[in-house]
Amino acid sequence: MTHETSTSRTSRRSVLGLLGAAPIAAGLLTAGQPAHAEASAFRSIPADLGVGGKFDRFIADRAAKDLFSGVVLLAYRGRPVLRRAYGMANKASSIPNRLDTRFDLASVTKTLTAVAVAQLAQQGKIAFHEKLGTYLQGFSAEISQTVTVHQLLTHTSGIGRPAVGTEPPTRPEWNTIQKVWDGTAKAIRALPPQFTPGTQYRYSNDGFFLLGEIVAAVSGQSYYDYVRQHIFTPARMTHSDFFTKTQVTADRAIARPYATQPSGPRADFTTSDFFPFVGGPHRGAYATATDLLAFARALRNSTLLGPAYAELITTGKMIMPPSEQQGLTRQHLFYGYGFTDAIVGGRHVIGHSGSSAGAANNLDTYPELDWTAVILGNYDTPIAPIVEMERQIITENARPSAGTAS
Repeated sequence: MTHETSTSRTSRRSVLGLLGAAPIAAGLLTAGQPAHAEASAFRSIPADLGVGGKFDRFIADRAAKDLFSGVVLLAYRGRPVLRRAYGMANKASSIPNRLDTRFDLASVTKTLTAVAVAQLAQQGKIAFHEKLGTYLQGFSAEISQTVTVHQLLTHTSGIGRPAVGTEPPTRPEWNTIQKVWDGTAKAIRALPPQFTPGTQYRYSNDGFFLLGEIVAAVSGQSYYDYVRQHIFTPARMTHSDFFTKTQVTADRAIARPYATQPSGPRADFTTSDFFPFVGGPHRGAYATATDLLAFARALRNSTLLGPAYAELITTGKMIMPPSEQQGLTRQHLFYGYGFTDAIVGGRHVIGHSGSSAGAANNLDTYPELDWTAVILGNYDTPIAPIVEMERQIITENARPSAGTAS
C-alpha cells in the first residue's frame, strides 16, 4: 500500500472504463515443462488455483479487457504452481511482458528497507527505541530527540508530507543518484512535524527514506550497495536492482509504467518530467516475480534474518484505519515494520502492496498455509479484484502445509 503521487491517485479513479490494445499472454510455467507437470507435483492444490482454474481464468479475462498488464505467480511450499504474463512491457517497441520481466515494485520496496534495518538491529548496530538524532543530523531538536526508529518503521513518526506522505517533487536538476539523495534528504529536513510522534498512524514515504539514510550511516555503505550485498545477493534475487531512468528506458527486460490519463490512452510514465531519476528506500526497486518469491523464501528460511527478527518485522503493531482497506475484505489490518499483517478468513496474510503511476503490485505470504502470491503490474489499474480472489480461494480451500519453504 502506498500513496506515492497525485498522478496515481487520479489514475486509479479514472482507469476502469478504459479499453486499450489486446493483451498478450505468456502461459508457460517453466521453459520446456508443461503446465500440468509442475502442478501435478502437489497434492493439496485447490483446483481453483491451478492451471485453467477459476483464478487463472479470472486474470485472463481482466487482461483481455485491458484491465491488467503484468505477471502473476502463485507458489506452494516455495515452488510455483501458476505463472502467467500478460500485456506489453513496451508498447512502442512491441515487447510483451514475460515471466522474467522486471517491474517497478513501488512501495513493496519498503519490505527491503525494513529487512535492512532489522539486519543491522540483529547485529546490535541499530536499536528500535533509539531516537533519530542518534543516527542522523540536520533535524530540529523537536524531531531528532523525539522520533524513534520504531516510529519510522510503523508510520507513526509524524514526519512526511501532509495527509498522504508523498516524496518531494522530482526536479529536472536531480539527474544523478547523489542529487536525488541529497535533494530528498534536504527537503525532508525542512518539514515541520505533522503530529506528535507516536500518537497517530499516517503513511509516510519520507519516514522510510530516513530509514534508508540510517542504513547507510550505520553500515558505511550506500543504501543501494547495502541492499545489493545483504539482501539481493543472499536471497538470490539475481534480476533485482535500483535502476536509473536511463537504465529503465534502455533495458528491454524492464516493463515501462503505463499511467492512466484523464482522457485518452495510457501514457508511458518514463516520458514524464515526474518520473524519478532513481528510486529509494521508500519506493522504486525493480524485480521479477520470481525474485520476489525468492525474497519471501529467504525471509522465511533464515537466510536474511534469524527467526525472531523475521517474526518481529512481520508481526502487526499498529492498527491501520479503514481508509487503508484498498477495496479488500479483511477482518483486521495492522502494520508491522515495513510489512502489513492482515487477518483474512482467520489466517495471517503478510506482505505489502505498491502503487504509483503505471504500477500496481502486491506481495502476499501465508505463513500458516505456506503459500506465496506475487502480482506485479505495469498499469495503475487497481488489482484489488485479483488479490481479493486469490485470498478468498487460498484461505477457504488451502490446507495448512506439512512443511516449510526451503
